[in-house]
Amino acid sequence: MHVLQQILFLLLLAGASFLFYKKIRSIRRNILLGKDRSFGGDSARRWRNVLLLALGQKKMFKRMTPAILHFFVYAGFVIINIEMLEIILDGMLGTHRLFAHALGSLYPVLIGCFEFLAATVLIGCAIFLVRRNILRLKRLNQPELDGFPKTDANAILITEIVLMGLLFTMNAADQQLQQLGSEHYAQTGSFLVSGMIAPLFNGMSETSLIALERTTWWLHIIGVLAFLNYLPYSKHLHIVLAFPNAYYAPLEPAGEMHNMPSVQNEVLYMMQPELAPPVSGDAAPQRFGAKDVMDLSWKNLMDAYACTECGRCTSVCPANITGKKLSPRKIMMDTRDRVEEVGRNIDQNGSFADDGKSLVHDYISVEELRACTSCNACVEACPVSISPLEIILDARRYLVMEESNSPQEWNMMFGNIENNMAPWKFSPDERDLWVAEMQ
Repeated sequence: MHVLQQILFLLLLAGASFLFYKKIRSIRRNILLGKDRSFGGDSARRWRNVLLLALGQKKMFKRMTPAILHFFVYAGFVIINIEMLEIILDGMLGTHRLFAHALGSLYPVLIGCFEFLAATVLIGCAIFLVRRNILRLKRLNQPELDGFPKTDANAILITEIVLMGLLFTMNAADQQLQQLGSEHYAQTGSFLVSGMIAPLFNGMSETSLIALERTTWWLHIIGVLAFLNYLPYSKHLHIVLAFPNAYYAPLEPAGEMHNMPSVQNEVLYMMQPELAPPVSGDAAPQRFGAKDVMDLSWKNLMDAYACTECGRCTSVCPANITGKKLSPRKIMMDTRDRVEEVGRNIDQNGSFADDGKSLVHDYISVEELRACTSCNACVEACPVSISPLEIILDARRYLVMEESNSPQEWNMMFGNIENNMAPWKFSPDERDLWVAEMQ
């Protein structure tokens, strides 16, 4: 019987691991559809960002209540998974509480710590469900979250509550079996939380307790592996991508915009034609700005996958606050949806086949892009320094430089810059006349 359980466990573990690897490889492929972009700079500062932003959640603590709750849920999720090592080894080797003998009296202390964190995860998730569905906080109930995003958030919270409940039930049944002196259930001492609920199972037979303990053990491990494979389809992929995203966060001063070398070169070649390279008839002209996800950088696409849809960016966006259509969170969600669609297209056709769609127009409207004030508030508010602004600026560059799609007021300014090298309608020769008036 134990051998059969080991075989079933190994098949389950191998299948879940393969499916997770396959999806992660697909996401990596999708991210690398973006243009290459190198990141240099001080590696010490980058690792500091990982420790402070991803691990320490520094920006989260601008709002203390959700920050504390999120920290407990996050810490519990990460640290409790250390216990998963024992559960996996037990499943593979056919043992029970493999580390109990080696750790001795330290073992129940460690399990007690894990259970305390599990309790904070359960309580935190319950509060988050209330905030989303009963209190209905504004930033968690915006139109872009209708449908799957809202279901996804609730499903993850409910799943974590169920997993913690199964963990407590498994440990409580285990403790009762220890008290009965059941075979294979070695004495470990009382556990912190499950020890308090163990009396609920008083009077149950040994056979019933073993069935309860084994059932909850299997449901817990199946739930964890199912959660693992759901993660890449969910906004909770940020649990993984927050770390590389924080590492590659820009080190430049906040709000500094990146010039396009291709545009700079066009101006240079106009003024010094002798520097222009020979034109090749076979070379496809380079696109200015970003029409689709392939025109963005791989970092922009990783930003999209790392977005947790918390809405902090949208809640501080002045355009959104004043009722305009722009939502930085929706920009990131639309980018992720489009790159996923492109990925499915590649899977079906072997390479990307033109589907008549693009990120600009089909996913993100011109109205949204024009509403942005480039204030950088969304980037500052994001817990892991995602930049919706970079995507917006590249999309607007495409509209202006490829489609000549800009408001009349902008066209007047562009004309002045082209003719007068300044936004104002004064020739360069007349620009210093105000000095004469001061004399």
